[in-house]
Amino acid sequence: MEESSNWVVQNLQKALETWNDKLSEIWLLITQSPEQFKGGEIWNVITDIHGALQAIGYSLLVLFFVVGVMKTCGSFAEMKRPEIAVKMFIRFILAKASIDYGLELMMALIEIVQGIVSKIMAASGLSAVSQTVLPDSIVTAIEDCGFWESVPLWAVTLIGSLFITVLSFIMIMTVYGRFFKIYLYTAIAPVPLSSFAGEPSSSVGKSFIKSYTAVCLEGAIIVLGCIIFSLFADSPPVVDEAAAAVNQVWSYVGELIFNMIVLVGTVKMADRVVKEMMGL
Repeated sequence: MEESSNWVVQNLQKALETWNDKLSEIWLLITQSPEQFKGGEIWNVITDIHGALQAIGYSLLVLFFVVGVMKTCGSFAEMKRPEIAVKMFIRFILAKASIDYGLELMMALIEIVQGIVSKIMAASGLSAVSQTVLPDSIVTAIEDCGFWESVPLWAVTLIGSLFITVLSFIMIMTVYGRFFKIYLYTAIAPVPLSSFAGEPSSSVGKSFIKSYTAVCLEGAIIVLGCIIFSLFADSPPVVDEAAAAVNQVWSYVGELIFNMIVLVGTVKMADRVVKEMMGL
C-alpha cells in the first residue's frame, strides 16, 4: 500500500503493522520446539538444571517409596507377601524410569503436539497469517477531510491504535509465556515425577503430567485461533462509504478491535480451553 502523508492514516497503519508483525511472529514461534526457541541457549540451561535436579529426585524417590510402603502395608508381614512386594518393586522401577527418561518422554509429547500443529496448519491451507490492512476507501475518506473534520478522527485513531498495540503485545507475551511454562515444567520435572514411587503421593505426579500436557496442547488452540482470525481478516468489516469519515473509522476500528479481543482472549485462555476439552 502506498504510504500516506496523513497523520491519522499513518497512525492506524503503524498500529496494524505492529499487530501483523506480532501475529506473524506467533505463527513462527508456534511451529518452533523449545529446543529451537532463541537458538536453543535457554534449552541447554534448562536441561542442565533438569540433570542437576535428578539427584534430588532420586532422594525423594526413596522417601516417597518408604512412606508409601508404610501407609499401604498395615504390617511387616503383609509387606512380605509376594504380590505386594512385586507390586511395590514394579512401582519403584517405573518411578525411577520416569526420572531417568523423563526428559525424553516430555520431548516426545512436545513432538506429538508439534505434529498436531503442523497438521492443522496444512489442513487450513495457510502458509502464513493474513495481513490486516486499512481499506483504501477509509484512507481516501480520511485524506479528504478538512482540518476541523479530522479533529474527532484524532481521538478515534489514538484510542484505536492504542488498543491494537496493547492487544498485540498481550498476545505475544502469552505465547512467550507458554515457552516459559514448558521450560519451568521441564526443569523441575524430576521432583514431581519422583512421587510415583509411593501410591499415596502418586497424585502429585499425575497432576504434573496432566498440567504439562495441557501446556503443550495450548499451541494447537493458539494456532486455531490465528487461523480463524485470518479468515476474518480476509473478510474485513463492511463500512458504509457514504457515511462521515469519523463514522467509517469508528465502525471499522471498533469491529476490528472486537475480533482482535476475541483472538487475544482465545490465546490467553488456551490453557483453560484445553483443560475443559480434555477434562484435565
